[in-house]
Amino acid sequence: MGVNGTFPAAGAGTPLAAGTLLAVDAGNSKTDVAVLSGDGRVLGAARGGGFQPPLVGVAAAVDGLVEIVGRAWAAAGGPVDSPPVFAHVTACLANADLPVEERELEQALHARRLSGSVRVHNDTFAVLRAGIDEPRGVAVVCGAGINCVGMTPDGRTARFPAIGKLSGDWGGGGGLAEEALWCAARGEDGRGEPTGLSRALPAHFGLETMYALIEALHLGRIPMERRHELAPVLFRVSAAGDPVALSLVHRLAEEVVAMASVALGRLGLLDEPAPVLLGGSVLAARHPQLEERIRALLAVRAPKAAVGFVTAPPVLGAGLLALDETAADPSAAARLREHYGV
Repeated sequence: MGVNGTFPAAGAGTPLAAGTLLAVDAGNSKTDVAVLSGDGRVLGAARGGGFQPPLVGVAAAVDGLVEIVGRAWAAAGGPVDSPPVFAHVTACLANADLPVEERELEQALHARRLSGSVRVHNDTFAVLRAGIDEPRGVAVVCGAGINCVGMTPDGRTARFPAIGKLSGDWGGGGGLAEEALWCAARGEDGRGEPTGLSRALPAHFGLETMYALIEALHLGRIPMERRHELAPVLFRVSAAGDPVALSLVHRLAEEVVAMASVALGRLGLLDEPAPVLLGGSVLAARHPQLEERIRALLAVRAPKAAVGFVTAPPVLGAGLLALDETAADPSAAARLREHYGV
């Protein structure tokens, strides 16, 4: 690797790199990288930390990504003193929420001389492609936040900015936790409807009252980041029959269905059979009340949609997108799926 995290100019790669592809799935908490042959074999792989340009800057985030690529290259048998130049790079990246951000990240990867052909997608596209046999359908991902994307074989896509309340988003573990805390605080002091959340949320942290939890969060004795732990608590309270908690679960279902049905409509898929895939930690947990509500609402708004859940690793989706870009034989996709046990 050269100065400032760059690889040597194109043409300086080893024979192993000729025709090889690079697939990247970089989320907020972890990054998976796979070096692929053109026929779908995984030659090497590596895992590293999360990809967070908003916190560390684009240059530092991409430098960290390049370090993981170097380890995947070494695992593929590439010599350290002769870095790779891939035939194509597909990178599905967290925080690439807007097309302008995707272009900026593509330019940053081009500057690292990984390949003359680089395509950056939001990481939700990796989840979608991992769950479908062809690039056609819609995926809603609900983890810390919420996002939805769709695609068709002719290259059309549907997406939302998905940058939080500013862009009209609500949901994910973070949104659920904030609403649960709001309802629990009001339930305890009498401004709102009584709810079991007022006892269950502080109990999760070994506290007895919402007042004690509010104080602990406000003064930093409990880091604000730990609020995400409260989403599973909300689902447990809802499953026990608490109407306030259930209303929040139903609200999330409405958000998921709103995103999915709008994306289907934009792609012209609303009136024909099409997959709607659900992924991310909140949806993949398959809470019965949430899943039942999503299915019921979709039956009204998109009756031909086929609901499915994505359990395959998103790096598989990044690899399939790379194979799509190079018009690989269908057997290559089958071989790659077999590697990941799908």
